[in-house]
Amino acid sequence: MAKKGKIEHNNKRIALTALHLEKRNELRKKANSPHVEQEERDEARRKLAKLPLNSNPIRVRNRCPLTGRPRGFLGKFGLCRMKVRELANEGLLTGVRKSSW
Repeated sequence: MAKKGKIEHNNKRIALTALHLEKRNELRKKANSPHVEQEERDEARRKLAKLPLNSNPIRVRNRCPLTGRPRGFLGKFGLCRMKVRELANEGLLTGVRKSSW
């Protein structure tokens, strides 16, 4: 199980990302558009830099919701590898069959 502080820190990042998502996308579009004047692009880049660092979606870490484990995360299931195996063996994951050769 991951430390509760790490999980909470990541949850705060997720909330900040959701809060600033529209504004960040709008500013990014202006900053990278060749059809906008240079002064406007520079201003958009300055405003983008003033947004909180943790509001950037790239800073959010994928974590298993059951254990909080950051490594071995399988995006298809949204769980860590150990919980996928455990739940698959119990037959609780739809569409997953135990492999035998």
